[in-house]
Amino acid sequence: MREFVKVASVKDISEGRMIDVKINDKEIMIAKLDGSFYAIGNRCTHMKCLLSKGIIEEGKVICPCHFARFDLKTGEGFWGREIPLKPVPIYEVKVQGEDILIKPD
Repeated sequence: MREFVKVASVKDISEGRMIDVKINDKEIMIAKLDGSFYAIGNRCTHMKCLLSKGIIEEGKVICPCHFARFDLKTGEGFWGREIPLKPVPIYEVKVQGEDILIKPD
């Protein structure tokens, strides 16, 4: 089991924005929404596009390539609002002081 890894500072991510980080071979997107931080896989499961280049809308990140939607809390993916896609991985996040930490296992 891996330990938490510092990936960013809370000052690095504005409300409603995302950044991308890499831990070992994992590409991870970190988003801030309603004051909370979420971490999910950064590659769309449809076309492998970078989700961190998309936008956040209604608690979901919208892929910039083909507009697939991935839930920031659950990783569930949808084409449109109904057709399910393979989910992206989710990662446990915690904040210690000003540091954002992720458990990448």
